[in-house]
Amino acid sequence: PLRFKSLVIYSVLCFVPSYQQIPRRCATQEALRAKECCPSWEGDGSPCGASSGRGFCKDVEVPDQPDGPQYPFSGLDDREKWPLVFYNRTCQCTGNFMGFSCADCKFGYFGVNCNEKRESIRRNVFHLSRAERIRLVSYLNLAKQTTSSDYVVATGTYQEMENGSNPMFADVSSYDVFVWMHYYVSRNALLGGPGNVWTDVDFAHWGPAFLPWHRVYLLHWEHEIRKLTGDMSFTIPYWDWRDAQGCDVCTDELMGGRSPQDPSLLSPGSVFSSWRVLCSRAADYDDRGMLCDAGGEGPLRRNPGNHNRNVVERLPTSAEVEFTLSLINYDTGAVDRGANMSFRNTLEGFGDPQTGLGNSSHMSMHAALHVFMNGSMSSVQGSANDPIFLLHHAFVDSIYEQWLRRHRPSPSQYPDSDAPIGHNSEYHMVPFLPLHRNRDFFISSKDLGYEYSYLLDASKLFLNVAFFNCHVNKTVHVGHF
Repeated sequence: PLRFKSLVIYSVLCFVPSYQQIPRRCATQEALRAKECCPSWEGDGSPCGASSGRGFCKDVEVPDQPDGPQYPFSGLDDREKWPLVFYNRTCQCTGNFMGFSCADCKFGYFGVNCNEKRESIRRNVFHLSRAERIRLVSYLNLAKQTTSSDYVVATGTYQEMENGSNPMFADVSSYDVFVWMHYYVSRNALLGGPGNVWTDVDFAHWGPAFLPWHRVYLLHWEHEIRKLTGDMSFTIPYWDWRDAQGCDVCTDELMGGRSPQDPSLLSPGSVFSSWRVLCSRAADYDDRGMLCDAGGEGPLRRNPGNHNRNVVERLPTSAEVEFTLSLINYDTGAVDRGANMSFRNTLEGFGDPQTGLGNSSHMSMHAALHVFMNGSMSSVQGSANDPIFLLHHAFVDSIYEQWLRRHRPSPSQYPDSDAPIGHNSEYHMVPFLPLHRNRDFFISSKDLGYEYSYLLDASKLFLNVAFFNCHVNKTVHVGHF
């Protein structure tokens, strides 16, 4: 399969740095040549905070389990055996510490010594107060307008960087670091020369890592916003799209209404109408045989409901969600888009949500939302440009959480081998630094320090919301609006 690929709240008051790749301090010629990303922790000046017992610099161990047949190459793509092409030594953090320099706390832990465990609550976006909705939009826009202080993004392959002698990285905003990450993990493999690409490869979709990868992505997103705003109570709200007849969140108060002049653009009354997208032109990159250069590529586009109904008939129903949740196997068969009676494949949108059969002629569930939006969200590689992506995936993650609680799968349900490349249990998720393995997020959100409001009993929800209301007034800064 060569050529173009189409689509197929709250906790505590402490500082939490961000996490994604590539750390600015590891994007130097020296670090790339040494293949080492072990920055010093500012608390004691030692690599990985070793002097304070936070971690140590360690050789990266990559799994040797065989991958599936979907990607038949070796040594051609920088994402293979992540992160060895770039780094073979990174920080190994101890205890509850985490981060590319062990400066941070594991998910769900807080405090100077990372020994305070507290739970955050993700809430329905329509249950937010007007002030909370304003805060959400302003935080997203702040992230879009603020250059990331910790991270840069790769604009060339390691070979183009002359094995580290010629670093090729670009500054982007905190928001766009995440846009780039989603592009990079899902992009086609460049086989050498213009137009020579392999399309049947995706390190975060079309296989069992789909749900764990996006879970980690959202957790890091929350941490980035908390760091940027100082509001440690922030969590990503979810959009419950079951039985929706249209894009309920497409209003100027939330994610932006429709422009009266051009139905494919956003209303000028929404701050998102001024946003510029990046990494959205997959066919162009393939034609040139190059990576996205992280430059601006025009306005955010969205035309919900005016999509190809031969691909997606409508938005998912409550009955389809319930059928999906009833499937007892996390993944089956070749654990790809053809998997039958697979919870993952059905939730991702390639299994029929009425029969469970894979390679459905229609897309549904998660994928249906992307197609329905008929714009920037409808291309896998560029979909994270649209802020609806976050609300959508928060709800997808909540369905994943329901399934984990209902079926209580053993770790062995997640495949150790023969999954599509990037999806085996021991594989390090592309392109995260610090490193995360897929298997480590095949666990309940409770073990990661967060919960969903609609999965809580009423009394516990009241206590958590009361805690949020008490603390958010102390932490929100007027300058962020």
